[in-house]
Amino acid sequence: MFGVRFLKTQPTQYVIRYRNGQRVSAGTGLSFFYFAPATSLVVVPTASGDSPFIFEETTADWQMVSIQGQLTWRIVQPERIAELMDFTLNAAGRYASEDPQKLPQRLLDRLQASLKTEIRALPLGQALAAGDALAARVGGSLGADPVVTALGLEILGFSILAIKPKPETARALEAEAREALLKRADEAIYARRNAAVEQERAIKENELRTEIAVQVKRQEIAEADMVGRIALEEKNARLVELATANARQEAEAKAHGIEALMRAAASVDPRVLEALATSGMRPEQTIAAAFRDLAGNAGKIGQLNVSPDLLGELLGRPQPA
Repeated sequence: MFGVRFLKTQPTQYVIRYRNGQRVSAGTGLSFFYFAPATSLVVVPTASGDSPFIFEETTADWQMVSIQGQLTWRIVQPERIAELMDFTLNAAGRYASEDPQKLPQRLLDRLQASLKTEIRALPLGQALAAGDALAARVGGSLGADPVVTALGLEILGFSILAIKPKPETARALEAEAREALLKRADEAIYARRNAAVEQERAIKENELRTEIAVQVKRQEIAEADMVGRIALEEKNARLVELATANARQEAEAKAHGIEALMRAAASVDPRVLEALATSGMRPEQTIAAAFRDLAGNAGKIGQLNVSPDLLGELLGRPQPA
């Protein structure tokens, strides 16, 4: 009525009211009547806003990647941004310019510039795995960006949800990764077989060392036995030498006794020796000695008759009837 209107704002809206070019009031969540023909209203939203994005950038090795994420921000200095951008309401209660809609795009442009600098410094492999580190660096640099601070903005959060290569590049990377996995599997099989061979070789070496130790022990036992036998043979040889020496001494003693006896007998009359020899003989021995003497004197005897009866009587045998 007559150009008087009522405005009620939310606690997340900062309102600056101008009347005839002069600032009248400012604050959040204000409610008031105003005269529309003479009043200008600037409403700056202070609630946080989310700006999703998808950028395509080129890596250091000239590979195209798609970067998907989200930026969360809010206006912390509404009066400063009101001086740089137009947040004035028109008569219909809508923004009179497109500046409020352009603000998220300005932020995304600054974000894309920072991401482009970072991505171009990384090869494809590192870029695909650098999501968290990239988000930390870019988020920090964006919060200190001169344009962002000049507009009175605060970066509440920045996250990179995905970094994807082109489909054909992804297939090539999948093939490379698959080949690398297969290679590692082959290396694992080779390592396992090599370990088995090494264990078998160690077992064989232990067996050979055991056999060598057994052979050495047997050789030591044989050498000890041989040393014992040699010592025994040496003792036997010494015993034989002692026995031989004793026998020699006994023979020499007997020979010495016989030699003394022979020397003593050499000075005795042979007939005395003969008489001594025949003493103690049996009759048959005596008769045998007599016949020997007869045989020795056969040349002196003309004829000698010995009948069987005489011989029997001499021998003391009974005569047949």
